[in-house]
Amino acid sequence: MALSESIRAVSLKNNSLVIIDQTKLPGETVFIELKEMKEIWDAIYMLKVRGAPAIGVAAGYAMYVKATQIKAQNYADFYSEFKEAKDYLASSRPTAVNLFWALDRMEARLKMEKDKSIPGIVSALEEEAHAICTEDEKSCYDIGEHALSLLKPNWGLLTHCNAGALATAKYGTALSAMHLGQERGYNFKVYADETRPLLQGARLSAWELHEAGVDVTLICDNMASIIMKEGKIQAVLVGCDRVAANGDAANKIGTSGVAILAKHYNIPFYVCGPRSTIDLGCKTGNDIHIELRPDTEVTEQWYSKPMAPKGVKVYNPSFDVTDNSLITAIVTECGVIRPPFTENLSSIF
Repeated sequence: MALSESIRAVSLKNNSLVIIDQTKLPGETVFIELKEMKEIWDAIYMLKVRGAPAIGVAAGYAMYVKATQIKAQNYADFYSEFKEAKDYLASSRPTAVNLFWALDRMEARLKMEKDKSIPGIVSALEEEAHAICTEDEKSCYDIGEHALSLLKPNWGLLTHCNAGALATAKYGTALSAMHLGQERGYNFKVYADETRPLLQGARLSAWELHEAGVDVTLICDNMASIIMKEGKIQAVLVGCDRVAANGDAANKIGTSGVAILAKHYNIPFYVCGPRSTIDLGCKTGNDIHIELRPDTEVTEQWYSKPMAPKGVKVYNPSFDVTDNSLITAIVTECGVIRPPFTENLSSIF
């Protein structure tokens, strides 16, 4: 795999949330230990930990870490402080549904254990947080197996952003099949979009695929069309941060453009993600809130000096929504889901 067993994007150690600071990659592999809710909030917002599944795992561990710090002697006071921390953490990123899913799951476990002692509740929350991580690792492996069944050896694959081991507990979603294919001699030729403006494809996907020995080529975002036209791409695999009930899928900005190109060139477009990213309460992509990021990410963050006129207006949405009509199939741990998505997505619940 891209990351060795000793390197996990998210883990728990000494009652601290431990993450790889992804803003330092690929130049440095830096682990940071987080104990305070403010620094965990900042780590999620500043993309030190990112990727919908990894954010969910981080949220689960964060709430356990908070639980170890609560001094309340009774359930009501314990729950009040826990709920305040949960609501605060939920405000860090608005689009990735896994954040809210994991926070709600931790709260539900807390309520389930309300008749236990405070130490018993804390122990149960630790168990639940570990379960979120373990289940994500298993689901990512299963996603890889199902996605691999759609691919053939020696194919050229395109991916956008980072939906790999860095974005999950392990293996990844869209990149899971690429890692499994590498282990089994599929000889995939992977093309990674750089993914402007934060360059997750260049800094993260290219890094982890290269580390795993995958034949990976980095391209600028605006080069996707030409390599499709040249016949170098036989399938597109991307991750997702939220999937609406009708199959519309939110992913890193630029994904919908790739899907439009794939449709034009008759290339299958697969969205890969765990069942936890499917939000049946969200009817269509129009109901998905799109996060707007700071202007500086576009104008100066990656440059030694600003690369845009001072004071120019910037529009910087972090995600876009790919219409379900552009998606060949959605791959989850439950299998390959094809249209009609409204009917078939609900069936896995």
